[in-house]
Amino acid sequence: MTVPLTIGELSKMTYLSVKALRHYHEVGLLEPAEIDPATGYRRYTADQVAVGQAIRRFRDLDMPLEQVRSVLQAPDLASRNEAILAHLEAMQDQLERTQQTVASLHSLLSGALSPRPVTYRTLAATPVVAVRGEVAFDEAGAWLEEGFAELHAALGTEGHAPAGPDGALYDDAFFTEGAGEVVAFVPVAGAASLGSIERCTALELPATRVAAMVHDGPFDDLDQTYGALGTVVAELGLGVDGPIREIYLADDRAEVCWPITQGGAR
Repeated sequence: MTVPLTIGELSKMTYLSVKALRHYHEVGLLEPAEIDPATGYRRYTADQVAVGQAIRRFRDLDMPLEQVRSVLQAPDLASRNEAILAHLEAMQDQLERTQQTVASLHSLLSGALSPRPVTYRTLAATPVVAVRGEVAFDEAGAWLEEGFAELHAALGTEGHAPAGPDGALYDDAFFTEGAGEVVAFVPVAGAASLGSIERCTALELPATRVAAMVHDGPFDDLDQTYGALGTVVAELGLGVDGPIREIYLADDRAEVCWPITQGGAR
């Protein structure tokens, strides 16, 4: 015989508050086995205890309700485990980002950042293939990844090879307004014909005098290189209007090139 459980009894058995159980009912996550039509009292069954306990554990892992629903409604064990694993991997990524941020803060607060050399040079006029767009600051990483994939695919289609590392230009509004023009580019040897490849454009970056500093480490800490380089440029009074150029030397290595006066720091 199945003994019906009140919402209070289920609450004690699952460590879920009555308020939480009512909410899970409203969103269709844990519905009562029956509802008394006269009183509106909810009744549950003993086999729903394990479901409630599982929901609490998933929520302790910050799993979104829709993902909890996907797990509970999975048609088989493999599908359920796949949904759980996807969430655990997302949590691991978040943990790694948190650890990087904590390490970065330790360095900032302890003053452990080492001074880095600044070089001054003129970047020669460079033929490139490029994708340009109005990009929000927080969406730049994903936009660049897609843009570079498109550019390299276009070069491969047309039989061209990159003549240097990938790079990007960022206008002032990208930083000051939170969104602005970004140009993702790949250097090529001479003018490149891209046929009808959508969005990709062949152009020439003009010669530019820059102060440059190499960044080694996670790109989440790239602001520290901007701060160090920008301080030097400001102290010497060399800054001029123009896009900042980033050149991506490796997965965790980039060069930041800040435009300066043509005669600056020779």
